Amino acid sequence: MLLGFDVGNSNTVIGVFDGENMIDNWRIETDMNKSADEYGMLLNQLFTYDGLSMKDIDDMIISTVVPSVLFTLQHMATKYFGKKAIVVETGVKTGLVVKYDNPKQVGADRIVNAVAAFEKYGGPLIIIDFGTATTFCAVSHKAEYLGGTIAPGLKISSEALFEKTSKLPKVEIEDPGHVICKNTAESMQSGLVYGHMGMCDYLVSKMKEELAAYCGKDKKVTVVATGGISTMIDSGLDCIDYVDKLLTLEGLRIIYEKNKK
Repeated sequence: MLLGFDVGNSNTVIGVFDGENMIDNWRIETDMNKSADEYGMLLNQLFTYDGLSMKDIDDMIISTVVPSVLFTLQHMATKYFGKKAIVVETGVKTGLVVKYDNPKQVGADRIVNAVAAFEKYGGPLIIIDFGTATTFCAVSHKAEYLGGTIAPGLKISSEALFEKTSKLPKVEIEDPGHVICKNTAESMQSGLVYGHMGMCDYLVSKMKEELAAYCGKDKKVTVVATGGISTMIDSGLDCIDYVDKLLTLEGLRIIYEKNKK
């Protein structure tokens, strides 16, 4: 079985695969202060709770945008699984041609998402990942990673409102149901959620124009969304074709298959 880690700034998503089938997955908080032993004990608890055995893990793969956690997980992989994990980094086979000015600057999660989305939905396509940052990535019909846009995520925007203003409270990120709001909390929720929807709608529209110019107007662009709040944002938009919350884990499995030998 394969154990995959997608380490984001806020959360780490962990998945276990038996061949092409994902048999379990968990989401935990990313903690830069956790030791290899703490991660090992946590995994042992998760495996035991779900009736899995750590002895059944044959390989591991890690994608991370938090470099300080990488060494910890590599050490944990060696100590608790006796494995050297594959790391998604420059030199790993992905099947994509990265057109970024400096390919090393592209976050591993963006590449992993692009690999999975192209494999599952074809191209050209736009991948939106609603994480700590909201990222938009464009992939051509020739499996070329063309680049994209990075915007503040909903959580960052909400925290900025709370921290940088004197009277605005901290609010839960949820859809208030209307934009003409009669209290401060709902007014903030409206601005955050519907403002994010509006941003997504505009950026997808502009990216589709540029993809049409690059790939040809006859090529249909598929839009795939992933991340924790993707379902909520999709509920107010028509531009998203698929919501795939486990896209990154699927990408890790695909990249592993390309590199396991």
